[in-house]
Amino acid sequence: MSIVAIVGRPNVGKSTLFNRLVRERRAIVEATPGVTRDRLYGHAEWAGKRFTVIDTGGWMPESDDLIARAVREQTALAIEEADAILFLVDAREGATPVDQELAALLRATQKPVLLVANKCDLAQWDSAAAEFYSLGLGTPYPIAAESGRNLGDLLDALVAVLPDAAEQQPDPRLKLAIVGRPNVGKSSIVNALLGQERLIVTPIPGTTRDAVDTVVRYYGEEYLLIDTAGLRRRSHIRENIELYSVLRTLRAIERSDVAAVVVDAYEGLRDQDKRILGEVVDARKGVLLVFNKWDLVEKDETTAEWYRQQVRAELPTLSWVPVVFVSAKTRQRVTKILELARQIHQRRKQRIPTAQLNRTLLPEIERTPPPAVQGKEIRINYITQVRAEPPVFVFFCNHPELLPDSYKRFLENVLRQHFDFEGVPISFLFRRKNVPYELRQ
Repeated sequence: MSIVAIVGRPNVGKSTLFNRLVRERRAIVEATPGVTRDRLYGHAEWAGKRFTVIDTGGWMPESDDLIARAVREQTALAIEEADAILFLVDAREGATPVDQELAALLRATQKPVLLVANKCDLAQWDSAAAEFYSLGLGTPYPIAAESGRNLGDLLDALVAVLPDAAEQQPDPRLKLAIVGRPNVGKSSIVNALLGQERLIVTPIPGTTRDAVDTVVRYYGEEYLLIDTAGLRRRSHIRENIELYSVLRTLRAIERSDVAAVVVDAYEGLRDQDKRILGEVVDARKGVLLVFNKWDLVEKDETTAEWYRQQVRAELPTLSWVPVVFVSAKTRQRVTKILELARQIHQRRKQRIPTAQLNRTLLPEIERTPPPAVQGKEIRINYITQVRAEPPVFVFFCNHPELLPDSYKRFLENVLRQHFDFEGVPISFLFRRKNVPYELRQ
């Protein structure tokens, strides 16, 4: 997935634009310079292209304040990592010396830079944007991030310069990302799978700074292992390089087929483990949960089942995620990770014939029909799978907009009961269409 960095001096509206692009209030928006100190990231989509957006802190070159220096370093890392850059300026204030300095830095990057003149709430402000031609970064795009004015033109220009994923050569090997928060033993697991010390292994959190690809053969089949830096809660990130690692991890998830989320069995499931699982599920990748350091846990014949029950209790909507208990130190069951990943990969590619779907699910729906909403009876007439990798199912019904979320969860549970999608996120779409009964036979 491409990465787009939003950069600019303080208080030009970077966080407002970020929130507009990712369609949620993830960044703090204040009229006080310097409120955004860390980078935030979110996912956006336009014209069929998905990309990650980074919101950076305000560039303040004249300040020697510790936070200001950290923001400059973080912004530089964001620029280095990005595939394209949105350089935000304030059309009402005009070009400032800080804008000139940041423009000089961006001209040296050799990356696509779109100059964005914000706060053009009315058409009369568009002419003021012409002043920014002096920055030497091409045509300014006048927009109003607050209202979304002219945002479509900017996004059209942005996606036109982003790299096309279709240009990359497909790799037939199963791509398995090993992800998790720091110090849970991700690199140790990869080394145990390889049977040799090919990667650095250390008890110091954050040793693995980059995503590292390694090929392992298992029963004649090649797997591409992607070992990544540990994801850490943003409030606990201290080094700028850790922020860089978060984005590398997200990229690793995006280009994987299956992600193994590694958890420290001795510490148990933490909130950050759940967030990482959420990132994998949101990316619609195959997923398994790996409890490492099993050798440190005092256990009997019921311990593993107790852990599984705890996972189901804490993650009730992810009961379909398989759980495996391993020890990278003793190499106990580590190859089970590869076996489960291969099974999940095959399930992720499967297609259920339309006739079989309707023959299986419609009787279940008739036995437990959707509840009436606003006095209207909801009827589901027809089901079909429109995609695999990841699997997407379309349900045709008379009032798709009224179908309650609780019933959608019921449909997912029913589908999973009849068809094996263990470890595979599935997506449902609901469309308005009435299909004659005779066509459903």
